[in-house]
Amino acid sequence: MLQGYSIPRTPAGRSSLAPRPPWHYAGEALAIEFEADPHALAAYLPAGLMPASGERAGRCAIFFCEWQFATDTGLEYLDPPASQYRETILLMACERDGASASFCPYIWVDQDLALMRGLIQGWPKQFGRTAMTRSYGVRSPASPSAGAGGCFAASLAFRDRRVVDARITLHGRGDRLPDPGFASTFNVRHFPRLTAGRHDEPAVHELVQLRARNVAVENLMVGEASLVLFDHPCLELAAFKPLSVKQGFRMTVSLSVDDLLLIDNYLEPTP
Repeated sequence: MLQGYSIPRTPAGRSSLAPRPPWHYAGEALAIEFEADPHALAAYLPAGLMPASGERAGRCAIFFCEWQFATDTGLEYLDPPASQYRETILLMACERDGASASFCPYIWVDQDLALMRGLIQGWPKQFGRTAMTRSYGVRSPASPSAGAGGCFAASLAFRDRRVVDARITLHGRGDRLPDPGFASTFNVRHFPRLTAGRHDEPAVHELVQLRARNVAVENLMVGEASLVLFDHPCLELAAFKPLSVKQGFRMTVSLSVDDLLLIDNYLEPTP
């Protein structure tokens, strides 16, 4: 009998790209809040979600993350090529049943194991290269301070073209997290059919909400930020061009994932 949580399924089940949950993550993140055109953003929302209103209208956030991953018993962090990766997450504020929420229209990752785990959750992951400034906790011109005055940068490249440039100059301790955040993001799990005549009838099409647990944020710092999004021939990012850039954040994050909330009676309108 073939075994494994995800493909490829094998006799021993050790070759699956995504091992059986729970999945535990720890890492460092840079984030920047910004505002974009709320009318343009509305076109990216699936059925079941509404545009953000009031002060959150047009609000977005972009996260640059460097992660290390493990399961309960796998000790994956002892195999760094399998457990470490970087990603860039683009989020937009929205509402669900009148409550504040977030939706992910784009996310880029640099490793196939992380790509598979993300697709299972509904994250619309693509391959991309995220680069981030690091602080090593030593006094050196090559290591910025993780405290006030420290300067950090991040970038994203997709298919050999620069997509995002970001910079943050830290000012001090923060008292709130970036909004929108990713711990309870809404996503769409979508898997199409290849059967002739049924290309517009996906095998899976579900609006889901991430149910992360054991979420912890430490060393939260805030500061002044700059953000530039570049045109790309294969991405539709014009709606996310910043009209204004708000606060920047640097933090250490950990969380666990082993559940999704399936939204009942979700139906995408037929084009």
